[in-house]
Amino acid sequence: MMISINPEISLDENELNFEFVRSSGPGGQNVNKVSTAAQLRFDAKNSPNLKHDVRERLIKLAGRKVTRDGVLIIHANTYRSQEKNREDALRRLSQLIIEASRVPRQRKKTKPTFASKTKRLESKRKKSKVKEMRKPVFNSSD
Repeated sequence: MMISINPEISLDENELNFEFVRSSGPGGQNVNKVSTAAQLRFDAKNSPNLKHDVRERLIKLAGRKVTRDGVLIIHANTYRSQEKNREDALRRLSQLIIEASRVPRQRKKTKPTFASKTKRLESKRKKSKVKEMRKPVFNSSD
């Protein structure tokens, strides 16, 4: 079964590996007995459904969530049920992939305008004058 991320990207469900573990944090009635936290593993580096540039941006975006082998790990333990945590992990993965699929705009180099240079120099002169006025005044007649 395919999971649709956006019109260009769909992931095969076989690429996603879910593991359910016990949630961390303070104890409660079920926290030490029931494995409700979802751990989603997605091999981003070897995924055939991601383009090369999207893959590179995804690995960079995910940061510490990616292992040395290129496996993206998402840990979801917000909810008290396995199914909701599983959905949350899928939602977070799809958000990361959507963000990685956006091509960043190239920055155009610009030079400062004459007016901005003049304004900057004028503010420097004013600041210099203020500091000059703070200095103690010495009388030449002494």
